Parts: sequence; C-alpha cells; structure tokens
Amino acid sequence: METVTVSPKFQVVIPKPIREKLGLLPGQKVQAILYGDRIELIPVRSIKEMRGFLKGIATTVLREADRL
Repeated sequence: METVTVSPKFQVVIPKPIREKLGLLPGQKVQAILYGDRIELIPVRSIKEMRGFLKGIATTVLREADRL
C-alpha cells in the first residue's frame, strides 16, 4: 500500500510503481470516482485501446426475462 500527501492545491502524486503498472503517461486523463469514503482513479483509455477487453467474458449468465 502506498501513501500520498495532498498538497495545498489539493494535488497528489501517483506513486511510481503504480504509474508504471498502469502505464500512465504525463498528461494522461483519469476519471475520479467517489465510492463511499474512498476515491478511485480510472485511466481514460481510447476506444482503440479498449478493443477486445471483454474477450473471454462469460455470456451464459442467466438474464431477467425482460432483458432477453
């Protein structure tokens, strides 16, 4: 677990191991989502990068009758 400090301008630095693992680059956008008492940062990816990310997902999940 990494700890970061909020600056007087409310900025934080994402620790290097996390940036590297996610492949974040300077200037890249991330979405900030509030879940209860925590913040999640989700890297914004282009449609081209997202192609195929659902490959292998189970499509045999039971669905509600009105969703067929």
